[in-house]
Amino acid sequence: MKRFAVIGLGRFGKKLAIALAMSGAEVIAIDRDRSVIDELRDQVTLAVKLDSTDEDALRAQGVDKCDAAIMGMGQGGRTFESAIMTVVCLKSLGVKNIYARAQSITSGEVFKAVGATEVVYPEIETAQRWAYKLIAPHISEKIDFAPGYSLAKVKAPKSFEGKTVMDLQLRQKYKVNLVAIKRHQEEGKKANKEDIINVPMPSTEIMEGDMLMVAGSDKDLAQLPQE
Repeated sequence: MKRFAVIGLGRFGKKLAIALAMSGAEVIAIDRDRSVIDELRDQVTLAVKLDSTDEDALRAQGVDKCDAAIMGMGQGGRTFESAIMTVVCLKSLGVKNIYARAQSITSGEVFKAVGATEVVYPEIETAQRWAYKLIAPHISEKIDFAPGYSLAKVKAPKSFEGKTVMDLQLRQKYKVNLVAIKRHQEEGKKANKEDIINVPMPSTEIMEGDMLMVAGSDKDLAQLPQE
């Protein structure tokens, strides 16, 4: 069973700690606020009030044996200094995977410089997801696999229906690649192999209700026709 330490139980840290615990992981939840600790006590493996800049206190709670630690503290005023020192302590303890929540690119670079293995930007990432959702509402699902590049699920627009993959020339016209097609199923009908076309051929025809899995840059995906 994996073990995680979540340090800083604000809105982000609290939700993360609960989600990890619900997924079956051991979770050590740490904060300086006794009321927050009392609230989470029955929802995680261990909830403890302590100073996360105290290396000995972290070690006493077994944080050094965790698979990963997530620093989710806020970063206003002196709290930012504490957040930096927390990452330093985690690094000194030998925690291999240290994830630090950052409110800006600048603070994220500071966390990387002192030992964070990865930086999480929840506010920035949420804003970017919403911006993309507003710009490209025809894209129902999107999986990021590299900065600026995604695998997206798009309902075939009317203008694609009745045309073959060769006719559409998606790569030439839109700079995206068609990965698979999920054919529309009749209500009550079970899925079968014919419903998923995982290797679309040039002669494959797009039909009404088809869901297209396409890969490319976020900018190019947003340019796909909606009608």
